[in-house]
Amino acid sequence: MTLSVVIITHNEEANLARTLESVKALVSDGKGEIVVVDSGSTDRTVEIAKSFGANVFVEEWKGYSAQKNSAIDKATGDWILSLDADEELSEGMREFMLLILFGSRYEEFANFRDGVLFGRRNYFLGRWVRHGGFYPDTKIRLFRPGTARFEDRLVHEDIQLAAGLQKYDPQPTYNMGDPIDIIHHSYPTLSDYIEHMNRYSSLGAEMVVAKGDGKVRFSVVNIVLRPLATFVYNYFLRLGFLDGLEGLLLHLYHAVYVSWKYAKAWELSRKQQ
Repeated sequence: MTLSVVIITHNEEANLARTLESVKALVSDGKGEIVVVDSGSTDRTVEIAKSFGANVFVEEWKGYSAQKNSAIDKATGDWILSLDADEELSEGMREFMLLILFGSRYEEFANFRDGVLFGRRNYFLGRWVRHGGFYPDTKIRLFRPGTARFEDRLVHEDIQLAAGLQKYDPQPTYNMGDPIDIIHHSYPTLSDYIEHMNRYSSLGAEMVVAKGDGKVRFSVVNIVLRPLATFVYNYFLRLGFLDGLEGLLLHLYHAVYVSWKYAKAWELSRKQQ
């Protein structure tokens, strides 16, 4: 059984070594490979990837989904694990992977075809965000070649399984001590978060315009009331306030992102008319 770890990168020297160190035990000594598709980094990203023995491909940026699917297409292992460059495996997830790929649970997963769900711990300003819908934030990240692709979306893309395949959650069955999670070092500073939300809101606006066939009216509901409802729902009803000051800032600025998305959609629609 071999594993392909696939990652897309662009100027990720601050994160990539941590990510690759967390999967090293799963691919070392001929157990697998690391595939990195880079979109023209100008820092040490490619150098770091090669220092871990990764197969690096430099390609023009095609969008999140297309870039990740390109990485999947280059994998040669029996299993594919897709990670972002700012993620790493928890100790529990690493132990689980070793068990099912090379250990006592190998036979159980030898003919497994469904996609495997993992929880994701999102860190914001150095704090693990446990409430407000940000945990466990389950994602399909482990699958067999030919069974899954990233959906064709500009942003917030998820893996879609082939028809007939199911999502398998190992968390209730495997008690590893440490949760079987991906650790997401998403936004270490407010500037990082605001920069990301500005970019994502622009991509989200394009999706809104495309869905509306290019016609988006100015809407107080979408630009004011929907963001307010988003904040109330996540911060109060989903207990985001339990994450302290970091939770307040996270949900406040997430609500701002929602407003930006619809305001930008209106602006973009107006320009296209």
